[in-house]
Amino acid sequence: MEAPVVEIRHLKQHIGETVTLRGWVRNARTSKTRFIDLRDGSGFVQCVVGAAEADPASYELAGKLTQECAITITGRVQQHPRTGEPELLGLSLTLVGDSVDYPITPKEHGTAFLMENRHIWLRSKRQWAILRIRHTLAKAIRDFFDEDGFTLLDAPILTPSACEGTSNLFGTQYFDEGMAFLSQSGQLYQEPGLAAFGKTYCFGPTFRAEKSKTRRHLTEFWMCEPEMAFAHLEDVMTLGERLTKFMIQRVLEGRREELAILERDLGPLETTLNGAFDRMTYSEAVDRLKGLGSDIVWGEDFGNDDETILMNSTDRPLWVHRFPKAFKAFYMEPDPDDARLALGADLLAPEGYGEVIGGGERASSLQYLLDQIAKEGLDQADYEWYLDVRRYGSVPHAGFGLGLERAVAWICKLPHVRETAPYPRMLGTLRP
Repeated sequence: MEAPVVEIRHLKQHIGETVTLRGWVRNARTSKTRFIDLRDGSGFVQCVVGAAEADPASYELAGKLTQECAITITGRVQQHPRTGEPELLGLSLTLVGDSVDYPITPKEHGTAFLMENRHIWLRSKRQWAILRIRHTLAKAIRDFFDEDGFTLLDAPILTPSACEGTSNLFGTQYFDEGMAFLSQSGQLYQEPGLAAFGKTYCFGPTFRAEKSKTRRHLTEFWMCEPEMAFAHLEDVMTLGERLTKFMIQRVLEGRREELAILERDLGPLETTLNGAFDRMTYSEAVDRLKGLGSDIVWGEDFGNDDETILMNSTDRPLWVHRFPKAFKAFYMEPDPDDARLALGADLLAPEGYGEVIGGGERASSLQYLLDQIAKEGLDQADYEWYLDVRRYGSVPHAGFGLGLERAVAWICKLPHVRETAPYPRMLGTLRP
């Protein structure tokens, strides 16, 4: 009877049994006893191959294994005498796929080299951990909105106009209809859905042709964008806080192993779950920044350095709200108490990380939007469908966008956002 094939993640359920594993060799150490570090995508395990237990051909093969060759190995599952974790005492071994001169060796490699070899860099234990956490966060986002009564409303990738300004669009010729653009946001397409569903969200890739080389910017990234009818700025901050806590709770519950691989201090994440997030107005944040040494002046948008300075001074996420209207999108609702301001809010992450959520209340007045479109020099014809939301049963409504990669970077405490996507797209990076 053949031994059952099992995944490494299930080995604790098979102590004392004979099973077969299939995977790739991370490392093999040869002495009188052979030690194989094996991974199969679900986890990692040490396989021990000794001359007394393994058949002669398998014992000899175990001494010749190379980095990242693919094997099947059958053996008895036992507990490591020191750690108590499962390990496999190998009985027989088969080489499935050879690996010669694997490029990424245990030595240090430069970032440029690793990015050029991203397709195999994914095999490293660190990248495995990061992208497993990304998977958990993506599922948590969908579960949160599905359970909260939101309807998924997929937004198109090809659009005829800008959502977030015209200076950072990727354009392409669209048959005989002129230029189309890769979407900067799915938000404008969520707003028409409000009258049909009340609460909607989209979750997919968006694109920004910004020539930015900061540790927080990608040209292609995934964004979740919920919108709510009969909602205001306060509802945005409440929903965003609930979502953020839900995501972190999921990671802490299900990805402890991956967080340990990343040597992530769990204290700051656990602090996020306790109590309400901090809040301050844009004006209060500018005063705080000046006190911390920033040269920002009122009316300027926060730069990456400003966000870092601000968030290095606190251990909790921070909502900054009521920004100057001058640098916010044309569709933002103005503050009724100060015409200079828009009812927008950004959630900034602690430990020096910046914006992970940006949103606010949307303008519900048709005339105000017409005036804004004219002021911005946009073609009204491109937005007639969007203006219909205000023509037929306009209501107060609000929403936000959450950048998945920035959330991953913060929760994993990564120095750069490039590690948060399987195949990151940045300025100068198009391959693999």
